[in-house]
Amino acid sequence: MAADELPSAKPRKIHRVRIGLNVLVQIAILLVLAIMVNYLGFEHYRRWDLSRDKKYTLSDKTKRFLQSMPGKARITVFFLSNNPIATDVQGLLTEYQYAAKGKLDVENIEPERSPARAKALLDKYKVVTGDDVLILDYDTRNKTVKASDMADIDQGNPMFGEPPKVTAFKGEQAVTSALMELVEGRKNTIGYVLGHKEPPITEPPPTAMPAETPTSPIRVVKTFIENENIKFQELNLFEVGVIPAELKTIFINGPQYDFSDREMKLLRDFWEKQGRILLLLDPSAKTPKLNAFLFELGVKVNDDRLMAMVKTGIQEVALLRDVQAQFLGDSPITKRLAEARGIFPGGACSFTLEPERVSAANVRPQAIVQAEKGYWAEADYNSGDQAKFQEDALRNGDAVHTIAVSIEKGGSADERVQANSSRMVVVSNAMFIEDTAIRQDQQALDFISGSLNWLLNREQLIGIAPKVPQTLVFSLDEKELRNLRWLILVLMPLLPAVLGLIVWWQRRA
Repeated sequence: MAADELPSAKPRKIHRVRIGLNVLVQIAILLVLAIMVNYLGFEHYRRWDLSRDKKYTLSDKTKRFLQSMPGKARITVFFLSNNPIATDVQGLLTEYQYAAKGKLDVENIEPERSPARAKALLDKYKVVTGDDVLILDYDTRNKTVKASDMADIDQGNPMFGEPPKVTAFKGEQAVTSALMELVEGRKNTIGYVLGHKEPPITEPPPTAMPAETPTSPIRVVKTFIENENIKFQELNLFEVGVIPAELKTIFINGPQYDFSDREMKLLRDFWEKQGRILLLLDPSAKTPKLNAFLFELGVKVNDDRLMAMVKTGIQEVALLRDVQAQFLGDSPITKRLAEARGIFPGGACSFTLEPERVSAANVRPQAIVQAEKGYWAEADYNSGDQAKFQEDALRNGDAVHTIAVSIEKGGSADERVQANSSRMVVVSNAMFIEDTAIRQDQQALDFISGSLNWLLNREQLIGIAPKVPQTLVFSLDEKELRNLRWLILVLMPLLPAVLGLIVWWQRRA
């Protein structure tokens, strides 16, 4: 049979219904996948702060506080659009909303665009100010935060057309501090013990002569702690018959003289009634009665000094008395500082813990800060015999020494169980909180804050506090400026010329 005589193939039947159902199933699957991806993205999202100084990243302490708020807060923003920190404030409050997980509402009002709404709210909250402000509202209480409290601003030189410039943005510190005050309702009061030559806590009035009232050497710590809704009240144990009931925590900071028998009775009575004590010891001061009180609680204060040998040359070593220490992560006080290191300047003595001796009384001492390896406890610390120091350092081996402890009596060893107890934090160094010793990395501030919050039963506020971003400044001397000129004027133009010459030579060859 010829090829043109072959019967033509029968066309295949098109199953339009099957194709339509297949398309519908595919569309349904795509819709389900899209809904699942959006749900997962909405409920389990991640955010990254790509700014150089991480100014939009909230601190651990702020996040923990926002998540622990029992109610819902509201922030109303009254900022003019030309305010130099308006954009920073908007970005910061957006992060607050994400961290609060529905517990915070934010409303932005530009007074020049919505004058009626702005006037109604300002009248409602009885705010009379010409500044840009935030109004925080929580449970019928409200507080105002001014723009001037949220940043340090250099106004520049208007004669040369220089605009205002933000030198330090402190928005998180201001907003979190105001929220804490609103949520807690009243300030927590800490008694600051005086009468034994402790550093003063109050500032002299502007009219006072410097010789009349010394300036407090712990202004930075005081300001830092007061921003957490805490206030200090001076307490002289010579002048009271009993520690006031409103003082649940007292702070003893580096006493230079020992306590009297009457004062020790007040301290013991306060401790037995579930009192809380923060005690910073000066290792050079002689306080046998305080030491005996600690010994009753399973902590022996040793008469020594921690030292370390540091190589300064091939055959030269130096004696280091400032203690570099590590925070231990198995305590609620220092859990979030476990990867950090701190400096305790001026020297520290070691503690010996004897928990078995006091376990029957339900007293639990625990080490929370230890010196780095390489430090030894020198009993003959006033000696100048370097050879003896080196022998003692070798004899110490790998032993580590405790310089800060927590003590708890009663309650429960499980931090998840909230129970009444007596609590104490003891550190064998008092200089580390002074203004001259506070460092940019602020471990000392976070440690003191964590200790006080643990004593106040505010474990949810223990964490790394917000840091103040500073303007990045480069300082170049004459030699560095000369090298920079060579780099810009000679090397940078010369590099493309050399590359061009190499390409031309290769093509010519």
